[in-house]
This record gives sequence, structure tokens and C-alpha cells, in this order.
Amino acid sequence: MAKLHTAERVSARDASDNFVFQRSILAYYKAAQLVSGDVLEIGTGMGYGVDVIAPSASTYTTIDKNCPEFENPLPANAIFRQMVVPPLDFPDESFDYVVSFQVIEHIKQDAEFVREVGRVLRPGGKFIVSTPNAPMSLTRNPWHVREYRAEELEALLSKSFSSVECMGVDGNDRVMEYYEQNRRGVERITRFDIFDFQHRLPRWMLQIPYDVLNRLNRRRLLANNENLTCSIRMDDYSIGEISEHSFDLYYIATK
Repeated sequence: MAKLHTAERVSARDASDNFVFQRSILAYYKAAQLVSGDVLEIGTGMGYGVDVIAPSASTYTTIDKNCPEFENPLPANAIFRQMVVPPLDFPDESFDYVVSFQVIEHIKQDAEFVREVGRVLRPGGKFIVSTPNAPMSLTRNPWHVREYRAEELEALLSKSFSSVECMGVDGNDRVMEYYEQNRRGVERITRFDIFDFQHRLPRWMLQIPYDVLNRLNRRRLLANNENLTCSIRMDDYSIGEISEHSFDLYYIATK
């Protein structure tokens, strides 16, 4: 069996991650159409978004608590800094745009995090953020401190920003077919949790079992229906008006 890596670090090279990866990379391509000037990315992850957004920026700074293994050398206008947030170790009004995808759900001090983003943005600067849409989660993710409903994230951002544009990431029929198969696989696993331990136990106790079961479920889906799993492409997702079936919230907050 191939090495199991955490399901929170989505890989472009692992076919079982394709359903999530294609949705994740869409966030970067959308942001690349919007950004300019000095750009900060919070949450480098596997680093696959750098080459997408950096060409649209004058300077691109990407930070993460872990040091990623970049497949390619960083673009000439890009730098990486290892940093745990909040706070953000940058002067006031350092950036024109801040992007952060699938990160805020991991941060305990989310209000402080949002305030810090506002602090390092220049007047009129924008914060582009994505996070899972809580109603679409199939089970508790113990790596997440919390997950947001649409109105909850809007309220949080509105405390530090003058306006918030609220959008959602939706999938077409092909995506929803995979999601339904995944839902049935999760139900087969969670039916044994008759005492609802997933919601009763502390997060740290559940993280490794969750990772192992999530990864095995993704690989089972790949083995049982490789054509569906591998056929999903970025264009099978779209960013637009939030619906009850939006997988992610995709918000643009203006300082």
C-alpha cells in the first residue's frame, strides 16, 4: 500500500484526492483573475497554488506552519516564510491582497486571525478566503476547530471589513455522483459509531483514526470506480451564488 498522508494535505499526485484537488485548485485560478500588486497567501499547503497566482502578482509571499516540499523552484517574485498564525509577522498595510484557502477552519482564534488580515491589508485591499460549507460535511472532521455556515462566516468577516461578497463552490452531476458514493462509504463506517464518539471525544483522539479511515475510503472509491474518480476536472466545479449544496464558501472581503 502507498504511504498514507494526512487527508488535510491534498495532493495533485494522489488520484484518490482528485475530487478534492480539482475543487481546491479552482480557488486559486479564480483568485488569479482578481489579484494584483503585493499578495500574501496564508496556508501554502502542498504549494500547488503558487505557480497559479504568482504570475498575477508583483510580489507573492506564501506562509505556512510547515515547510512544503515544492515540486518546482519558486517563481522569481515569490518567497516562502514559515510562520504560525495569528499573529501575522508583517507590518501594517503590507499587502494589496491576502488569499487563504481551507485554513480558517483550523484556527482557534478566528476573530484575531481576521483582524490581523485586515491589519496587513492596505486600504481597499481584499481578503479572498475559502472554507468548507458546514452543511455539506459528511462527518465531524477532528482536524477542524469549527466549520462555518454561510451566515456565520459573513458575520465574522463583517466585523473587520467594510463589505463581504459571498459566493459558493458547487459541483455538476459528475461531482454529485462522486459525493453520493462517498456519502454511502462514510455511512458504512460511521454506522459502527453507535455511541457517537465522533462528537463526544476530543479532537486529538480522533485525528489519526479519521485520517486513516478517510484515506482508505477515498482509495476504495478509486478502486471501485476509477473512471469517475479520475474524470472529475476543475471545470466540473463553479463559483457563484451560494446554494444549499455548495461544497465550500468562497468570500471576498474588502477593507
